[in-house]
Amino acid sequence: MTAIRRIVIVGGGSAGWMTAAAFGRALSPQTHQITLVESEAIGTVGVGEATVPPIHEFNRFLRIDTADFLRATHGTIKLGIQFEGWSGVGHSYFHPFGYLGIEMAGIHFHHHWLRHLAEGGDADHEPYNLETMAARAGRFAPATRHGPVHHAVQFDAAAYARYLRAYAEAKGVTRIEGKVADVQLRSEDGHISALNLDDGRTIEGDFFIDCSGFRGLLIEGALRTGYTSWQHWLPCDSAVAMPCARTGDPMPYTVSTAREAGWQWSIPLQHRDGNGYVYSSTHLAHDEAESLLRSRLPGEPLADANRLRFVAGHRKAIWNRNCVAIGLAGGFLEPLESTSIHLIQTTIIRLLSLFPRDAIDPNVVSRFNRDALHEYATIRDFVIAHYATANRTDTPFWRDLAAAGMPDSLAERIAAFRATGNILFEPGDLFGPTNWYAVLTGQGVQPQSHHPIADTLPADELAKRLAILRTRVAEQLAELPPHADFLRSLG
Repeated sequence: MTAIRRIVIVGGGSAGWMTAAAFGRALSPQTHQITLVESEAIGTVGVGEATVPPIHEFNRFLRIDTADFLRATHGTIKLGIQFEGWSGVGHSYFHPFGYLGIEMAGIHFHHHWLRHLAEGGDADHEPYNLETMAARAGRFAPATRHGPVHHAVQFDAAAYARYLRAYAEAKGVTRIEGKVADVQLRSEDGHISALNLDDGRTIEGDFFIDCSGFRGLLIEGALRTGYTSWQHWLPCDSAVAMPCARTGDPMPYTVSTAREAGWQWSIPLQHRDGNGYVYSSTHLAHDEAESLLRSRLPGEPLADANRLRFVAGHRKAIWNRNCVAIGLAGGFLEPLESTSIHLIQTTIIRLLSLFPRDAIDPNVVSRFNRDALHEYATIRDFVIAHYATANRTDTPFWRDLAAAGMPDSLAERIAAFRATGNILFEPGDLFGPTNWYAVLTGQGVQPQSHHPIADTLPADELAKRLAILRTRVAEQLAELPPHADFLRSLG
């Protein structure tokens, strides 16, 4: 039985240094040797600058101070995503964090709201979600007297990697500068035994973590794991990213604007704005995509365009033999709902919770892969839902998407919501009732019914409760300072 003590991480960037920081925090340097191999000549993708609220759980695990983190990464607050043009030019809706209303009589608020609509009530549900109202007003504080303001962060991914590198090295992680030229496999079981660097050095290890990005140097290059493509439903295979000068105070949310062959992101940071165009190269030439992005920048460009190519999907196994792929090496879902860093985080935490002391148990590997691939699939369905319910046929891209259909699992969710108002989700899913309700109704999907329990509340009682909820949100909103003032308070 071989003790697993030497852990080798290949690749830096957000994935590599998040992994190094977490392992450095969790494992003792007296019992485990953690080495990260990266090459500055290769570089990283570094364009994913928006997150989802569980990023705070990761920072709490590392015991990172929020103010210090935001200062170091030029971070801003994200209360949700503003979607522009996804159900036709000129149409918009907001997908917030937090909760829409509160559960009443044992069922989710949106069923009571659907009853309210069926009885001719006003159609604006935004006053029942604090995060939406705060985003509209450009306000933020971590909490009010009534509770937390649910939020994520937007930050400079390169600065985040540098920040975590300093953290990890302080925890005893060793960084080695170098390029991997070859990977040695054990003849008896095909496990990775060592890395050969291009300068002749050999890095031996017991367990390897592949954070090498789309290349997947270990998981694919050495272990030939295979890849499951979702390009049929998610045809965008390219992106061009470009920062620009910020104009005005940063707003506390991300913007996603539907375009002729995909969509464009806008992410405000403290020192600049992040911009990018995610598109299908079948429907738009790369040079034209860059030209269109440049023409739509809100400020002066600050750097050359960064071009990316990818295929939506995942490795057929995230954990193969003695190697786990984290980040882009494991899979890719376009950043429409800012899930890339979250998938890095959950893979790290899942791996730490099941990390072997000695021999690798195939039952543990099987469970890890089952949970990891299930998470990819549930997030995939949420991302595809934006395209599958988009009310656009104005370009070949959107017409082709309309004809592509959707996975059966997503079709079941949407059919159930249309017919009954029920949102099919499982505890632990990243996206719950508020998220699905905001996106599906924002895209024009309207339920034909609601839960029968919602009918048990007398009409005057429902009206009273709705009024109380609106008032409470308004009172909480009044407590919040402008987002820009909050950022300035960080020092």
